[in-house]
Amino acid sequence: MPMRIRNCALLLICCSLLTVAYAENKVLGELELAGSSDIERTSGVWVDGQYLGYLKELKGSKKILLLPGTHKLSVRQNGYQDFTRDVTLQPGEKQLVTVTMVKAEGYVMPAVTSEIKMSINPDRAAVFLDGQFVGHAGEFGGIGKSLIVAPGHRKISITLPGYNTFNTEIDLAPNQKFVLKTDLVKSGSPEMQEPK
Repeated sequence: MPMRIRNCALLLICCSLLTVAYAENKVLGELELAGSSDIERTSGVWVDGQYLGYLKELKGSKKILLLPGTHKLSVRQNGYQDFTRDVTLQPGEKQLVTVTMVKAEGYVMPAVTSEIKMSINPDRAAVFLDGQFVGHAGEFGGIGKSLIVAPGHRKISITLPGYNTFNTEIDLAPNQKFVLKTDLVKSGSPEMQEPK
């Protein structure tokens, strides 16, 4: 019995030390992003070219922890100029970056359009049209919501960290309404593994 108590005590001490070490992490730096409007909060965030999600969801368990050094931050929203910064983090440092999106000049809506409606699960996935970020899937589904584009050949990519990227190409006629439905597959899911 005393041996069992001693082992339990050792286990509790080890768990306590690991918890303290995790809470006092001095190796990684934290990047916190803030935006004053829904435009900023619903913008897509990339660090070093990797899409992380949209700004308002990157906190708590999804906070941005990075190795020390300089990182390239990009925040994008359809119809706005990209917000880009080089951010240098030190070990254990927490840095706040306030994001301000500026409306893009010179965007002209085509005279003839086509419409793409989306039903994507999960709907927080980033949507790229012809290689350009245009928003999140949830913005283009439901009543009165769709992506308005010029007719012609279009390449669509839908991506979300932890899921396989969905890619498709479509040819849209003038005034055509197209519905895109898909469920993203989690990365490493048996459904997407190559047969042996």
